[in-house]
Amino acid sequence: HVNIALVNEMAVLCHDLGVDLWDVIRCAESKPFGFQAFRPGPGVGGHSVPQDLTSQAGRGLRMVELAQQVNSRMPGYVVQRAATLLNEHGKSARGARVLLLGVTYKPDLADLQGTPAQEIALRLMELGASVSYHDPHVPAWSVLDRPIPRADSLYEAAADADLTILLQQHRTYDLQGLSVKAQLLLDTRGAAPTGAAHRL
Repeated sequence: HVNIALVNEMAVLCHDLGVDLWDVIRCAESKPFGFQAFRPGPGVGGHSVPQDLTSQAGRGLRMVELAQQVNSRMPGYVVQRAATLLNEHGKSARGARVLLLGVTYKPDLADLQGTPAQEIALRLMELGASVSYHDPHVPAWSVLDRPIPRADSLYEAAADADLTILLQQHRTYDLQGLSVKAQLLLDTRGAAPTGAAHRL
């Protein structure tokens, strides 16, 4: 949780500085020993082990609490970047068609517990966007009891959407092909080929 929070903060800082964080990570991976790569993303989902740990101990771990604060801001940051991208391309978030790719919290699994996609979809809808999703592992999905339309044809949906946001990198996604079809692609996982998408 702490390492992910650090790299999430680095993603925001590097974007503001015009530095390619994904290139920085690639360079750091060239170190022959003592390095484990962590990559930023749209937020942290899953079971809340840090909260369980601190509640069992009866007191908070300040570093873990700070990490939770940083990571919990990432869905809002993704929506902010999405709105900025739309604006830069002459479109408003209100009325924009936004396709979310991969709404589970882990790749290649159907687990939705704590997924950041939930908050991202909700915030986009609050801005007036029309949100749909594609996920090979999730046949139906709702946000606050509102069913979100599921795209059956990935490439057609990406071509039709004003903005496509990759939230989870499932193995079945061909990101090279997707980047050609999508009008505008925001990659929160750094998975698309360099230059093929806007990265977190």
